[in-house]
Amino acid sequence: MFESLSDKLDAALKKVTGQARINEVNIGNAMRDIKRALLDADVNYNVVKNFVEQVRKKSLGEEVIKSVSPSQMIVKIVYDELAALMGGTQQDLNLKTSRVPAVIMVAGLQGSGKTTFSAKLALQLKKKGRNPVLVAADVYRPAAVEQLKTLGAQIDVPVFSIEEKDAIKAAKDGVEYARKNARDIAIIDTAGRLQIDEDMMAEAEQLKKLLAPEEILFVVDSMIGQEAVNTAKAFNDRLDFDGVVLTKMDGDTRGGAALSIKTVVQKPIKFISQGEKVDDLDIFYPDRMAQRILGMGDIVSFVEKAQEKLDLKKTEELQKRLLENEFNLDDFYQQIQEIRKMGSLQNVVSMIPGMSKLVPQDKIDERDLKKVEAMICSMTREEKQKPDIINGSRRLRIAKGSGTTVQDVNGLIKQFGEMKKMMKSINKMAKSGRPLTAENLPFGRLMQR
Repeated sequence: MFESLSDKLDAALKKVTGQARINEVNIGNAMRDIKRALLDADVNYNVVKNFVEQVRKKSLGEEVIKSVSPSQMIVKIVYDELAALMGGTQQDLNLKTSRVPAVIMVAGLQGSGKTTFSAKLALQLKKKGRNPVLVAADVYRPAAVEQLKTLGAQIDVPVFSIEEKDAIKAAKDGVEYARKNARDIAIIDTAGRLQIDEDMMAEAEQLKKLLAPEEILFVVDSMIGQEAVNTAKAFNDRLDFDGVVLTKMDGDTRGGAALSIKTVVQKPIKFISQGEKVDDLDIFYPDRMAQRILGMGDIVSFVEKAQEKLDLKKTEELQKRLLENEFNLDDFYQQIQEIRKMGSLQNVVSMIPGMSKLVPQDKIDERDLKKVEAMICSMTREEKQKPDIINGSRRLRIAKGSGTTVQDVNGLIKQFGEMKKMMKSINKMAKSGRPLTAENLPFGRLMQR
């Protein structure tokens, strides 16, 4: 997500690194590259033009702090403007109502991820102590109803549906079902089309008038770039929705939708969806996203996700074994499972400050992790605890059992051995009181080569 844009912005900002002062020349060079980077990311042209002008104006204006280096000041200005571009502050759902149930209407084109998002939202609200019901109002596509029922069963949330192809009746009866069954939120999954048409819009307007929803959320596929912004504008002109949900943010997206949509439709992005799992849904924070775009990471979201997803007791036990040099391949496998709970590796890496520079996201392949898991699962208990006993014949058996090669097994054992040595060094230094710096650690010296 945003890796290409991040790299180009980083290169542009380096134009002023080391400069003694900010002037028209170095700012002009940096702004030209930033403009090109944003346009390449499919950001709306008018949005780019205004953004660059604001950054230029603030960079050369009286707001610049003289004691701060030009590069630091420009990064701060670009960060502030990026955050403002995406809304400035995080916007919550408007569910402070005395009406039961509160109604959330989910709209968007077919294929945008509405149905999956509806289930993800239900799960997130359930974790917060709410009692939602999913209402299948996309009555024209049979697969949509069945998909919602399948997702509802996964998260243990009831799904209301009817046999008739009457979306208005389905929504109305679904809200009544929620009221009678003590469900305080009704999430209405409405019908979409492959493209905007009058029938879909008219039905959506009728649903809005009938339900008077507390929230109307527009779901859009972020991978379609500027077309996402155009679609959002068309829906907003008819529905006046309350917030945007960007889906497929883990795909091959250039970021244009996230950076353009707030300015064009004047509605906040409230959620971003990354992945197919029902818990792959994040609240959208403009400031945190700006940090990630500039390669600063998002340590707050990282900690929040770790606290929510990880078994902290198990993680502490594994950490203790690691520092005591008792860590084995079985422990390593468990640690991989814990990390997987936090989502895709690309997303995790992007949240750790500086990590995206050391480990480019295009170099991260989830399949490598699956290969590691398969190899460890093909080992005996004794082999996991004592990797040193894995000789040639054992490696061949492990490779065959995991569908990998002997070279893959050799690589895993070698890397695990290096990690053990590294942790042994850290443990010795910690006990001796020596400072733990990049220069005196094996992996630190390796990174500097």
